[in-house]
Amino acid sequence: MEKHDLVIIGGSAGGIQAAICAQKHHKLKDILVIRQEQKVMVPCGIPYIYGTLGAVDKNIIPDTILGAAKLTLGEAISVDRTAKTVTLQQGEVIGYEKLVLATGSNPISPPIQGITRKHVYLVRKDTQYLHQLADAMNRAKHVVVIGGGFIGVEFADECRKRGLDVTIVELLEHCLQLVCPEELCVRVEEVMNERGINVITGNAVKAIGGEDAVEFVELDNGQRIKCDMVIIGIGVSPNVHLAAESGLEIGPTRGIRVDEFQRTSDPDIFAVGDCAEKYSFFNGSPVPVRLASVATREGKIAAANLYAARWRNVGTVGAFSTMIGGTAIAMAGLTDAQATKMGYNVVIGEAEATSKHPGTMPDAKPMKVRLTFDRRSGKLLGGCACCTVAVGEVGNLISACTVNGMTMEQVALFPMGTHPWLTASPLAYQLTDAASNALHKLN
Repeated sequence: MEKHDLVIIGGSAGGIQAAICAQKHHKLKDILVIRQEQKVMVPCGIPYIYGTLGAVDKNIIPDTILGAAKLTLGEAISVDRTAKTVTLQQGEVIGYEKLVLATGSNPISPPIQGITRKHVYLVRKDTQYLHQLADAMNRAKHVVVIGGGFIGVEFADECRKRGLDVTIVELLEHCLQLVCPEELCVRVEEVMNERGINVITGNAVKAIGGEDAVEFVELDNGQRIKCDMVIIGIGVSPNVHLAAESGLEIGPTRGIRVDEFQRTSDPDIFAVGDCAEKYSFFNGSPVPVRLASVATREGKIAAANLYAARWRNVGTVGAFSTMIGGTAIAMAGLTDAQATKMGYNVVIGEAEATSKHPGTMPDAKPMKVRLTFDRRSGKLLGGCACCTVAVGEVGNLISACTVNGMTMEQVALFPMGTHPWLTASPLAYQLTDAASNALHKLN
């Protein structure tokens, strides 16, 4: 039986980052990564395979990123915590000193009548499955996307780029409603409509009809939509089977329970990524946030803490971004509705200016920033930005200001740098002006 200093089960974002950082922090040479997939997908790039990228193989994370870590392909079927061993499906037994579980998540398959018909696809991180989806899409003309979250709207947009007839169906009142303020949700829906995507909200798919393959979907209101392909992207559930079978504690949102150092209920086992429980930065409550960016952060924390508690996870803020057509949006932290629900008395600051200065610069476009502050402490709780490609980093900046407890005054006086090609004017820099406008409301 081989025994390794560190064994990592799972080869996507969280597992990869844990392997990289264990080498950096502890100079570990004896690291083994166990994964089932022959090739690893860039998780957030999957929708873009079918439009922008044009091929599954253009969305691969190269194995060279693992550095000196060894790689074994196979499925881990059990963990013996007493013997400190992992057993693979093919019978191989592997010993460990420290173990990181990065087993990810599984797409949610809703109980819809007819879901097993041909050409109905979930969003899986499996290359062979995604090739099958690509082959089916090459023959499709009418596609229904079930789910109006980020994966759903991105798939809808990419299918539209191929010239397909696309309908997106969302149960809630708006697409992206779980994470974005209503203003951004409406803007995204307007853009999708402008691009020829049929957006149906406040409704659900009751059944998927047809003979052998899908021919239509039927909504709760009785409406039937013709289609020859269905893509389901309504979210994921943590893959905790291995952890639960080994007796590790499972949390309220069904992730593996971890502490602030990513340790499970077994001090020699860590959990990162979609399989691990997440806790809100704002109140410590469990939150069902599953993002590759969060997974890589947790992978860093777990690797740093393998032998002693060094890096602490302060909680999940949640930073999101996407682009539909040429319209980009970003969101970080709490919306004003979420903050109010948590008991905060909020103050909103908004500012809009062109993305470059002067406004006559080539490709200068309007960019708006909206910030949510706590009236009592003055601290930033979150915010959003729309609608140029620069908003991705603006969202990250909002996240950084939030997690560091910056107040209205501190954000208003943020020492920004500006340049005509790259930013708005220093007289109209959206982040600082939004904070200043919130301060003026208090005064």
